[in-house]
Amino acid sequence: MNEPKNTETTQSFDPHASSLQGEVKNEVLEELYAIRGSIDNFDAQLVFLLAERFKATQRVGILKAKHQLPPSDPNREKAQIERLRDLAHEAHLDPEFAEKFLNFVISEVIRHHQNISDSHNNA
Repeated sequence: MNEPKNTETTQSFDPHASSLQGEVKNEVLEELYAIRGSIDNFDAQLVFLLAERFKATQRVGILKAKHQLPPSDPNREKAQIERLRDLAHEAHLDPEFAEKFLNFVISEVIRHHQNISDSHNNA
């Protein structure tokens, strides 16, 4: 997995941005900042993991286009959703949320696969 780069976007990010400054005690605010720092790290990891996942699905899309396979594989998608729901349950994450998240990712992958197929067929 690629490591996050210190780009202008991350440089301009203020990890202490809060509308609570001056409203709560400093020690509470510092604890809040510490917890949010962990959340920020998780968010960055999620973005880079998703980027790696989409690189892999891009390769699947190219393979499918070369062999004139459909962009969508409903049996695979159903199995993945069931698997992710089980994993979510084990991880104490709402399985409904996990399913919604995966459905969103799958719809993006299918859209990408369709675009790859269209461009491959028009070449």
